[in-house]
Amino acid sequence: MNNHAFNTLQVADGSPMELYVAFPEEKGNYPALIVLQEGFGLTQHIRNVAERLCKEGYAVVSPELYHRTGHRVEAAYDDFPSVMPHYQAITKEGLTADLKAAYDFLQQQDNVIKDKVGSIGFCLGGRVSFLANAVLPLSAAVSYYGGGIEQLTDEAPNLHGAHLFYWGGLDKHITPDKIDTVVDAVRNTGKDYTNVVISYADHGFNCDDRQSYHPLAAKEAWAHTLSFFKNRLT
Repeated sequence: MNNHAFNTLQVADGSPMELYVAFPEEKGNYPALIVLQEGFGLTQHIRNVAERLCKEGYAVVSPELYHRTGHRVEAAYDDFPSVMPHYQAITKEGLTADLKAAYDFLQQQDNVIKDKVGSIGFCLGGRVSFLANAVLPLSAAVSYYGGGIEQLTDEAPNLHGAHLFYWGGLDKHITPDKIDTVVDAVRNTGKDYTNVVISYADHGFNCDDRQSYHPLAAKEAWAHTLSFFKNRLT
């Protein structure tokens, strides 16, 4: 297997799914991370995130969540109309199958520490990372500005690992009441979580390909994210 390449998996529903794989070159045993895409597809930015995490010593995979309606869908960050049909076609059941396929792939790799797997997602992927923590036995999960998590609060009691949330205080899409709905649901279950609202950041603040990129917020959130994973996966 090429350590930095796309692989094709068969998901439980029979559909083929591309999986971007970024594994450390050196022999050894590594904790693993599932990186979950934004609404604009498995973009170069998301693949860069996978590579950055790989360099930190993680075996990383990133599934293409739009595989049922397209192939390697990747749109510009101002071109939501082109991805809308793919976005509207995803389902909780389909995402769950995709997550399990990615997780099973990791479990089959000789160099992955089987019980040290986490997830991280951005935008749409932030929501999917929350779902991943509920349907997979993860040790930790991170959601950056995960729109729609408030629609998944029934999964809060099922969270396995500690969950770290990031939100932009200037985000017009994810309003404070939605954040409160998510955090209250997790708090009420007694699950471990960390909630971070960055008052001066907007939606997408971590992505240097978006106009809303905020270098300071991105840098500080990334440092916290790495610490969060290191403490729980290594």
